[in-house]
Amino acid sequence: MLGGCDDRKPDAATAGTGTGTGTGVVGPLSAGAAYEAAAKAAGFAVGAVMAANTVYVFFDPACPHCAQLWMEAKPLASKLKVVWIPVAFLKNASAPQAATILTAPDPSAAMDENEQSVLDRRGGITASRSLPDDAIAKIEANTALFRKTGADSVPFIVYRNARTGAHGTHAGAVSAEELAGLAGLS
Repeated sequence: MLGGCDDRKPDAATAGTGTGTGTGVVGPLSAGAAYEAAAKAAGFAVGAVMAANTVYVFFDPACPHCAQLWMEAKPLASKLKVVWIPVAFLKNASAPQAATILTAPDPSAAMDENEQSVLDRRGGITASRSLPDDAIAKIEANTALFRKTGADSVPFIVYRNARTGAHGTHAGAVSAEELAGLAGLS
């Protein structure tokens, strides 16, 4: 199990634990309501377009755990549709970087560039100097939705298990095998 990024400084009791899985209530939204709301958020899809199941991932472009999850999810592309929902949560540069990814001609390629840069500790993608106001507004709306779920760290995964039909959430990165398990693929 991998960690997650939040905007709080960890204390001795919780350092390195930023993960959790839940079903039912997530802050003000239930997991089912979070799933329905995430389906309406501004994001980009990667993977099997006709997949029977979709997983939603709230991510911040500055988050190394999000970058790790991006890499871990790639082997599932033939079985699972993942919608990546950019938020501005960790740094001032997050909003313009998130909008740059979302408005790119190929958001998946822009995400690849960003996540590799984050993993290489180079700070992420260079934000476009001419971002449309509506792109920033979409990131702000995504961030407001993220906060409405009650989540406090990224990546934040919202899913429906294909086998059980149960909705759930998970804060923090996971391996490809764990992601498949959450989605009910394994």
